[in-house]
Amino acid sequence: MKAGGDTHPPSGPGQGEKIRVLIVDDQALFREGLRTLLSLKDGLEIVGEAAHGEAAVRLAATLRPQVVLMDLHMPVLNGVEATRRIRASYPECQVIALTTFDDDEEVFDSLRAGAAGYLLKDTPADKLVEAIQGVARDQSFLQPSIAAKVVAEFSRLSKPARIAPAPLEPLSQRECEVLNELAQGKSNKEIALALNVAEGTVKNHMTNILGKLGVLDRTQAALKARDLGILEG
Repeated sequence: MKAGGDTHPPSGPGQGEKIRVLIVDDQALFREGLRTLLSLKDGLEIVGEAAHGEAAVRLAATLRPQVVLMDLHMPVLNGVEATRRIRASYPECQVIALTTFDDDEEVFDSLRAGAAGYLLKDTPADKLVEAIQGVARDQSFLQPSIAAKVVAEFSRLSKPARIAPAPLEPLSQRECEVLNELAQGKSNKEIALALNVAEGTVKNHMTNILGKLGVLDRTQAALKARDLGILEG
């Protein structure tokens, strides 16, 4: 089957199953390079390619990838609208916007459409793999410069009179340190390195933080921490 690129039939689920990835970009050379690069990484399987958003939506229906790497500027159907359609029909499929631009409007449009991550195309390969693995586990993954934009925008839109409720339980000093690193857009691995602790320890702190703040994800945690005055600076 071909629809904007080569495809492989879905493989059955099972323990140790590789993360199924769909590459969407209108530049054939970029798709080929990304496929070659990611095919060398353990735990990833490139199940297909699409040259525009409409083909991506079709392939998401037949291939059921776990992660879609989505360019935003494409013919026929742009990446934002393709992301919106894929997330509406297949919420289990996570989308990472992978683009050349970090324009504020595009960042917010793609996140509102349901993208779980936003990375620039000059992102190092290891960071891209980390992002794919993270969103496959239902984590959000934003490049630090993008995360800063998101936090700043949500803070700007917050009503001045709004007072955030206090945490259900006080945060420990270490949890506050984790929050400050998170607000800089760092992944769990980067936070672990910065604080000289195990990545599993960071994950445990993150679970506690979400529970204490009464939020569902990392971005909400950073925003609420800012409302509460927990973040440094």
